[in-house]
Amino acid sequence: MFIGEYRHTVDDKGRVAVPARFRTQLAEAPVVTRWLDSCLAIFPRVEFERLAERVAALPLGDANARTFRRHVFAHAFELELDRQGRVLVPPSLREWAGLTTEAVVVGGHDHVELWTPEAWASYSAAMSAPEVLAEHLQSLGF
Repeated sequence: MFIGEYRHTVDDKGRVAVPARFRTQLAEAPVVTRWLDSCLAIFPRVEFERLAERVAALPLGDANARTFRRHVFAHAFELELDRQGRVLVPPSLREWAGLTTEAVVVGGHDHVELWTPEAWASYSAAMSAPEVLAEHLQSLGF
């Protein structure tokens, strides 16, 4: 399970260090793609395959399903961890997410998210407001 929040630099080549506690889970052919809320998601191969199965089960006639399918798969790339535990994020994805010199690496249970510090701070602040969090939990049945 991926948990926690970490700050790492994005080097001149577009590499981001993966937190040490995430490296074992991402050692075998992880996949990065555009994700929700304008961040990037890195999935272990097995979790990406589970996601692919769920998306494949969606009805082709549903425009929302087609949009989500294209959003995730058209922009997905396989990654490799180098000896220093870094991944090279493709330029098109860095540009889309606005990642330049720093990234916030956030645990997302079955995947890792990459955010710009500004976007994460804004999202995190909004998510942390007690009344907003209570509304979200209530709508989910908690």
